[in-house]
Parts: sequence; structure tokens; C-alpha cells
Amino acid sequence: MEYFSTRDKSVSLSAAEAVKMGLSRDGGLLTPKTIPQIDRAFLESLMPMDYAHRAAKVMALYLTDYTEEELLTFGQRAYGPEQFDDPAAAPVRRVTENTYCLELWHGPTSAFKDMALQMLPQLLSAALRKTGEKRTACILAATSGDTGKAAMAGFADVPQTCIQVYYPKDGVSPVQERQMVTQEGENVDVRAVIGNFDDAQAGVKRIFSDEAVRAELDKRGYFLSSANSINWGRILPQVVYYISAYCDLVRDGALTMGDKVNFCVPTGNFGDILAAYYAKRMGLPVNKLICASNSNNVLTDFLRSGVYDRRRPLHRTLSPSMDILVSSNLERLLWYVTDEKQVRQLMDSLNSEGRYEIPREIFWIIAEHFYGCFADDETAVETIRRVWRVHGYLLDPHTATGWAAAEKYRSVTSDTRPMAVLST
Repeated sequence: MEYFSTRDKSVSLSAAEAVKMGLSRDGGLLTPKTIPQIDRAFLESLMPMDYAHRAAKVMALYLTDYTEEELLTFGQRAYGPEQFDDPAAAPVRRVTENTYCLELWHGPTSAFKDMALQMLPQLLSAALRKTGEKRTACILAATSGDTGKAAMAGFADVPQTCIQVYYPKDGVSPVQERQMVTQEGENVDVRAVIGNFDDAQAGVKRIFSDEAVRAELDKRGYFLSSANSINWGRILPQVVYYISAYCDLVRDGALTMGDKVNFCVPTGNFGDILAAYYAKRMGLPVNKLICASNSNNVLTDFLRSGVYDRRRPLHRTLSPSMDILVSSNLERLLWYVTDEKQVRQLMDSLNSEGRYEIPREIFWIIAEHFYGCFADDETAVETIRRVWRVHGYLLDPHTATGWAAAEKYRSVTSDTRPMAVLST
């Protein structure tokens, strides 16, 4: 399968090359040219499988220069008992009659990023072999909290790689900071940035597009890659758990095969919910994707108005991994509903003016798939208290934001179909 840059279709790469590069040199995001389709028979074939086998089957649809046997080996390493404390890796827990939590925190760093970042180092190592790369991959990652530790844990002492993580000083939780600064490994490094996550992310993107920096690294035997969700190797493993969750809901009788489900996703950089969009476009029976934000509700405003405006204060909240105003993965969605010329214009407008507005016909296409809600800290805390008191299930602040958004969506739409809230 070919991968294009969202800003230039003349950039055409193989899957291994896309994983290796992470970000296109023109600043665009590398994106699959086509979205493979799945059907009822495919889903039924996954139902008796364990998570590693499901991951191999789904990822093989996109990674056409990897073998399914390779991907299965990677999946067994990534999601096995040495890494995950639940044999299902991403179990679905019933909390109320028609509300479920897709638990994505059973990995080694207790964050949902483990679902992708236990897989990405293996995909990247294989990509280096497949492309004959002799240089060392210098992996840069900006983090709002979860990615940093998960990325360093995944890449620690992986041959032919080194990783440097940048996090906003005073912008992650004390536990997250402690996890990062105590990470062991000869090839890992972490730096605090005076600023917020958007500053860190913008800095990483500038380094990627700096030809002088790339040339100097090349002379020293390095090339740049990314562990953020701007890397396709981060998004694809996340597609898997939506498909796996659907299979589990059917297996457990919560759904009949073919019935549609809603997913509610707490997200800041739009990567996690973008993976759900891919699953839906592949043919997974999904009704609505509820995009849950905290007080940094730039995505909520965009999904309700079609205007993306980052010109607002960044609030520090109890869900710091979502304290983001520039949601990079939205660019991939725009590429599928517009074209590369319009994407370039929108991104240029965001960089120069701090905002952009999409045409109404594009807004309605996006609104068909997504619904935006947000919850502030007070609402999240109340939700944690109430769900624990009534249902005996403990939510973290990020998941509580998602739960509150799911409740808001239901109250507005009267949609009572089964809902899976992603527990991060």
C-alpha cells in the first residue's frame, strides 16, 4: 500500500518507509492512500482469536510489505503477559446496562499509549531492516504526559534507535514526570520545555522540517523519526482495539453482529479518535464517534461550528494529557474529506492566523461521523464520585471526561444504543 503526505501527493512511500520517516519532510502527515475494507466474515473470523492475532490480521491490511507472521510475532511480544496484566490486553468492561469501558491501561506504564508504543518500536526496527537503513533512528516525541513514558519504555535499549522526549514543564502530572525522569535505558533522554504541549509539538515539527539539522544528523549517522501520533505506526495499532472491542461486544451478547455501536473518546491530539474513524471507514458498524474534550475545548468548538481557533488560553486541568490546542491528527481527517491543496491552505492559515474555517459542505461530512462534547474539572470530579458510588467502577480524570461527554451526548440525542467509553 502507498502512503502519501497530506500536503503533497507526489510523496509516495511504502508502509515501511512511512513508519521509518514518521513525518513527511514537507510537514505533512503520512497517510494511507486507500482505506481497506472489512466485512462481517472478517469480523467473525477475529472473534475466537486472542488480541495478538487480531492485531496481526488488522495491521496486515495496511502494512503490505510486512508479513502476517512478522506482525503476529510483534503482537505476541507487545501484548503478552510480560507486558500486559490482562490476557485480553484491551478488555471491555460492562459498567451499566448499555455503557462499557474499553480498558486501555493494562500495559507497563498504565496508559493507553502502551497499546501503540509497545508495537511501534518493533515496526520501526523491522522498517530499518526492510529499507536497508544503516543509520540510527533519532526519535523525537513531544508529550502531554502519557506518550513520553510509554515511548521511552517501548524504545529503551532497542538497537539502532535513540529517543528524546520533550514535555511541558509543570504541564504534566507529578506521577507522569516521575515516570519519565526515572526511565532506564542507554538510548533514552527527556527534557522539560518552558511552555505548553503545543510549544513542544511545534518545536519537534520545526526540527523535522529543518534541512540543515537533517543534513548534520545524516553526517553523524542519524536520521529523524517520530513516536508521536503523527507517525502512522502509532495510529494503526490503535485501530485494532476498536475492531477488537466490537468483536468482544458481539461475543458477550451486548451487540448482534451488524448492530452499530457508539464510541466516546477522550482526546487532545485527535489521534485516538482518528483511529476510530479509520475503523468506521473500514466498515466497522459504528454509529457516532463522540469526541470528548476537557476545558481546552478547541475540538468541541470545531465539531460544532467548523471553525478551528487556537487563539485562546491553555487551561491546566486534572486531565493534562488533553491540555492541547493544536490537534495535529485533524490534518489526516481533513485530507480525506478535502484535498491536499485545501489542507495546505488550512494549515497555513492555522500557522499564520491561528484559525481556519472549513466550507459548510465539508463540515456536514465531518458532522456525519463526529459529535463534540467537553467537561470541565468540576464535572469530571463529580462524575468520578458518582460512578464509583453508584456502579463501583473507578474512573481516572481523562476517562471521566469521556464518560461525562457520553452522558451529555445521550441527553441531547436520546441515542440509547450501546456506548463504549475509552478508559485511558
